[in-house]
Amino acid sequence: MTIDATRAAGLARLADFVPRAGRAYAAERNHDRGPGDRANVSTLAPWVRHRLVTEREVVEAVLARHSPQAAEKFVQEVLWRTYWKGWLELRPSVWGRYWAGLEPVLAGLNADARSRYDDAIAGRTGIDGFDDWARELVETGYLHNHARMWFASIWLFTLRLPWQLGADLFLRHLLDGDPASNTLSWRWVAGLQTAGKTYLATADNIARYTDGRYRPRGLATEAIVPDDDPVPPAAPAPTPTPLPSGRVVLLLHEDDLHAESLLPAIAAAGAEVVAVAAPTAGERRSPVAATAEGPARFTAQALDDGRDRAARALAVPAIALDGLEASVIAAAAREHRATAVVTPYAPVGPTRDPLDRASADLATEGLPLATALREWDALAWPHATRGFFPFKERIPALLRTQRIGLDRG
Repeated sequence: MTIDATRAAGLARLADFVPRAGRAYAAERNHDRGPGDRANVSTLAPWVRHRLVTEREVVEAVLARHSPQAAEKFVQEVLWRTYWKGWLELRPSVWGRYWAGLEPVLAGLNADARSRYDDAIAGRTGIDGFDDWARELVETGYLHNHARMWFASIWLFTLRLPWQLGADLFLRHLLDGDPASNTLSWRWVAGLQTAGKTYLATADNIARYTDGRYRPRGLATEAIVPDDDPVPPAAPAPTPTPLPSGRVVLLLHEDDLHAESLLPAIAAAGAEVVAVAAPTAGERRSPVAATAEGPARFTAQALDDGRDRAARALAVPAIALDGLEASVIAAAAREHRATAVVTPYAPVGPTRDPLDRASADLATEGLPLATALREWDALAWPHATRGFFPFKERIPALLRTQRIGLDRG
């Protein structure tokens, strides 16, 4: 299935959904009606994941139509993504352990577990609902959020498979595959995010929220929490740093493709953007297998759209980069006589790693790579020190600070 990975398409999807983002969404959001009917959810996540459309824009559009009370559930869903990013930003070693552990976990499966794993990813376990979700994931790059929870629970507790391999399957196949949301949601189902708190899928719950389409038999009745290292303490949240002046190349990446909303801050620093660059493909999402064709294609188109749109807005050249290596970035900067590179802040994940390496290498050549941290993230992430519910209590104040939704009662 091909989905238009452009900002224009994302804005059109947002406009179509906004009328249903209030009480109707709150009442119906947990129902998975199948691939043919997604009217009860927004399906905006692929565009928001790449910030073709920003979280702020989504919340502003919804609160321009609905009161904060009516839109509370949807706004909270948007902020869940922000919370997960902030939580991982404060504890990057959780991502590092997950990434480094994938190959050993896969290699360590015994013959019986390997057979269950192969059956699970192919959708041939015989478990009602689960096999359809496995195929839907591969064929469409999407699963309803409730189905993701059921799938993860069955994977962990009924099939007794490692959470890391389930998270890897999702990240490689989901159009909205986000390192923080995906990794930490799987850890939450497993009971690793909130100590001892697991999510155990039941046949009755699945039947209720699939309108009777599925009622799987033989599901686990006990959730055994897998072994894991203790959750590390929260580190300080990132803070905005000064942006350079002079001639700069604006370097976009797959985690943030709405350059237009960053341009005022760049200009205020006295910078002149002389070119806009972006890689032609997203970063590898897994050390054990390639990113699926659908997400890879969506990400590549999103990168093209973000780069070309920003270049048109600025009337400067658009540069297609062959990766995020320092030598590639430096060559683009030299070609346009830039003295610095500015890039949107990349959260913890596959994009952050090569950018960190490039930043260190570019510094040795006297070419600083500066990051532009959005106000949305700078304000919210410091509060992701505990669980979501303390964070949720701060949402109204976070929105008021940014003057979002103040025109509604």
